[in-house]
Amino acid sequence: MPSVIFGPIPSRRFGMSLGIDLSPTLKQCNFDCLYCELDKAKTVSKQTEILEIEDIIHQLKIALQNHKNIDVITFTANGEPTLYPKLSTLIDEVDKIKGNIKTLILSNGANIYETPIQQTLSKIDIVKLSLDCVTLSCFKKLDRVDDSIDCSKIVDGMITFRQIHKKQLITETLFVKTLNDSQEEINKIYEALQLIKPDRVDIGTIDRPPAYDVKPVSYEVLLSIANTFKNLPVTIAHRDKNITKEQYNEKEILRLLLRRPLTQDDIENIFTKESQNILQTLLKNKKVNEVINNNVKFYKIS
Repeated sequence: MPSVIFGPIPSRRFGMSLGIDLSPTLKQCNFDCLYCELDKAKTVSKQTEILEIEDIIHQLKIALQNHKNIDVITFTANGEPTLYPKLSTLIDEVDKIKGNIKTLILSNGANIYETPIQQTLSKIDIVKLSLDCVTLSCFKKLDRVDDSIDCSKIVDGMITFRQIHKKQLITETLFVKTLNDSQEEINKIYEALQLIKPDRVDIGTIDRPPAYDVKPVSYEVLLSIANTFKNLPVTIAHRDKNITKEQYNEKEILRLLLRRPLTQDDIENIFTKESQNILQTLLKNKKVNEVINNNVKFYKIS
């Protein structure tokens, strides 16, 4: 059997992660996203190569014995992990041996409107769902969905799932130049997120070689989008460290934080050293609070 365990991998957002790849030898996905770091592949509605639960658990036990500092076990796949037909049973078996380690799944969210999928994912500690698009035209152009997926039900499915999932829910949107960065699409994503009410919203862009010829947006565009997503706990993932830092006075910092909470990465990326010192003064004077949300530090108005 091929190795299904990868890691441990350190993550600023989840701690030390041990991954379980539910499709290690073949890309099996109901999306063929233009930005995917995996090779191009025809979409599928179900897995044809299926791993045995006993083999997965055997490898997981060995990995947990060898690595004692794991914070989270991540269900992922060379494709879409919710296509694994034995996922619900696998989660139950992992729960029996994981102890205090949290479980996490990285899903494209394509079939989140299906009741069995909702019930299965509700057993996982941290669910991270992609939401790159809201309009049908965007789904077809960017995510290139399988014919089995009803895109019109995805957002409603996430809203319903949020109501039954009492643990942590994170959404992720990856912005691609000319495909989902129009103000219309951004506004629709924001409206959907307000209804979904995730615990955290991650936004980013392409930072690895994509399967197709598409381009990333700039950090400045991501920052503008984050500021559009008012009152949502947004984190920005971006590798460009050559970003022009801005000088903000006390009033401007408070105005920014009223618009949305800022992460430690935001502060380091866009604040000058003097602005960071002003923020620290605001913290000391209790005008601003530090809040940890899903292992991410946010600064917000007291």
